[in-house]
Amino acid sequence: MRKVALTGFGLTEFNKDDIAIDSLMLSAVKSLFDSAPNLSQKDVDVVLTSTNDNSKYLSSIVSEISGIRPKISHSVESLCNSGANSVISAFSYIASGLADVALVVGAERFDSPGLVLEWDKSRGQYKHPIYWSSMFTKSHVRKYGTTKEDLAIVSAKNHNHALDNPCAYFKKTYSIDEIMNSKNLTDDIRLLDCSMPCSGSAAILLASEEAMKKFTDSPVWITGIGQKTLSAGFTKNEELASMESTIDAATMAYKMAKKEPGDIDVAEVHDAFSICEIIEVEDLGFVRKGKGNEFVRTLYETNDRRINPRGGLIGAGHPLGATGMAQIVEIGQQLQGKAGKRQVSQARVGLVQNMSAAATSSSILILES
Repeated sequence: MRKVALTGFGLTEFNKDDIAIDSLMLSAVKSLFDSAPNLSQKDVDVVLTSTNDNSKYLSSIVSEISGIRPKISHSVESLCNSGANSVISAFSYIASGLADVALVVGAERFDSPGLVLEWDKSRGQYKHPIYWSSMFTKSHVRKYGTTKEDLAIVSAKNHNHALDNPCAYFKKTYSIDEIMNSKNLTDDIRLLDCSMPCSGSAAILLASEEAMKKFTDSPVWITGIGQKTLSAGFTKNEELASMESTIDAATMAYKMAKKEPGDIDVAEVHDAFSICEIIEVEDLGFVRKGKGNEFVRTLYETNDRRINPRGGLIGAGHPLGATGMAQIVEIGQQLQGKAGKRQVSQARVGLVQNMSAAATSSSILILES
């Protein structure tokens, strides 16, 4: 299997602008090409698009308006982990020798059809993700004593981090009291415990070990991948204080990369809601079960950016098809030492955890400089 590197990135600001999905994607592609002077359209073998707005012939449309004639093009849709899965698909094409250079672009609008889970009849009337997050929160509170303040700390930390992210949706910080006193959406969840749907896009260039030499002298290598889908309906989860798919996918990724949780210097985890980050740092093995709240509190109190340095989904916004890719862009920049004020010192190994629909599916990537 051939080695595969991330060699270039493009990112747009996350906002509520009413922009067509293909125009959003083109903006990210342009950002990538502008930052890669040696890249030409003829270099690109594969164009993959990541979005839940999949009613168009998007991969071919984006190829045409970008001036690219790829050998392979198609879209990837997997709700919130579409982005990570599209990068994993591109990795597979290059690792197998079917392609040398792949352009992956993800985008979503603020009104994405992926925001309401109409297809999951097991949820009954509770089709909005807020309800599964409420159930996860209640389960973790009952099992481990997690408090409303613990949840608020996740949000406060990530809004603080987002201030140094020029592409972030939120441009202000919130105190723990403001978060705890924000509007109640359920008994367990307040408004500021939630990520916000928005418009945004991200693009990534991947290349084989030989091809990447034309584009960068600081490649970021994909060394570990794990994917696990449990079901479509979240009622198949064995319990709601943990994320089985994340545990399984992380085990695969650590094994492939020959790494342990303690080797990870910086991570982007899928904090669609505050409770998610607390559960994920436990399930990824960074701390023991039931200690995620204490871990996140310490990060907040010491201004440690190891987890979600760009502000996570809560601070940066959550355009579904672009989210996983924006996470990968952040870790790529961290490992290249190009994250500016967000930079984690001596980051050499990074992890991305991207998931869908109450962790019914999870994708993990381990990246190394």
